[in-house]
Amino acid sequence: MAALPDLADGLKAPESPWTSGEGPDKDVVLSSRIRLARNFKAEPFPNREDRESALRVWKVVSDFCTDRPGYQFIDLSRQSDLVRQVLVEKHLISPDHAKDDDRYRALMLSDDDGVSVMVNEEDQLRIQVFEPGLNLGAAWQRASTLDDGLGAASPYAFDEKLGYLTACPTNIGTGLRASVLVHLPALRLTGGLRLVQEFSQMGLAVRGLFGEGSEAVGDFYQISNQQSLGRTEEDIIRTLEGAARRLIAAERQAREDLDKSRGLALEDEIWRNYGICAYARRLSSAEAYKLLSPLRMGAATGTLAPLSLAQVDRAYLLAQPGYLMLKEGQPADEAGRDALRASQLRQQLHLPVDHSTKEA
Repeated sequence: MAALPDLADGLKAPESPWTSGEGPDKDVVLSSRIRLARNFKAEPFPNREDRESALRVWKVVSDFCTDRPGYQFIDLSRQSDLVRQVLVEKHLISPDHAKDDDRYRALMLSDDDGVSVMVNEEDQLRIQVFEPGLNLGAAWQRASTLDDGLGAASPYAFDEKLGYLTACPTNIGTGLRASVLVHLPALRLTGGLRLVQEFSQMGLAVRGLFGEGSEAVGDFYQISNQQSLGRTEEDIIRTLEGAARRLIAAERQAREDLDKSRGLALEDEIWRNYGICAYARRLSSAEAYKLLSPLRMGAATGTLAPLSLAQVDRAYLLAQPGYLMLKEGQPADEAGRDALRASQLRQQLHLPVDHSTKEA
């Protein structure tokens, strides 16, 4: 069945917590996310449930959502493949949750896209809250409030010694996965990414833009905790925030070092990438990500002023094939998408170009 018009139209908007170009330390951190894994005590876990139990979980969340303004409950089986793809591209559901099967998969989504609750994924509930920039505390407060409400609607599976019980043993305990999405082009250029590799010794995981199993395209990395058992939520968040602040300081220092050591050459490289985006007639997703990374650094440092971080961050959605087709309102083959992507990026990144340089 075709997607509901209101959802499809809403997904065309470029605004989301990770494309806003706003928030604390926005030059390095695009967004912060808190995710809570939960299961209801009255029902078997998803890997053991039948359709009837999955439907009961679906109904608990549907009824809960009905009484909360600012949210909508979305039956994913009634959405098109394209809409589900865009939900993945916007980080609102996982690739597994986008599967078209008979598991009563659903989504509770806030009007601002800052909250998404995946229903009947690996766990019965995956509560996600996003905040722009480095703002884990605010994300945790919003997630905790929603978590309390859903737990009151139907008690969670909980053990006094182990904590919240989840389908995957790594999530047992708090059930909390906290993460930050960071942009680290200067650390890559200066060989400083070994700092990221050291985080595994702190119990942190490093993944690509779309989380587990994805590659670090466009100099984006997701940093998150690996364990939730035996640690408090506050401890997990404090550790991750400390790691994020180390990365922010290191990336900013690397940008200063690059400016001193490469100066005009670096500025020239950033503007050349902008020139390709401004005039190219065909761009693949991979090429767009490669081009946009130095543009984001240029917008953050003022090299590409008045180009804003919000302009660049929203351009990342245009690199996604699903979002591109949904926004255009028609399907396209790979060649057609590449041409459309180039056209859309030219419009998104429009800038009254001043060809002067710092030395001029």
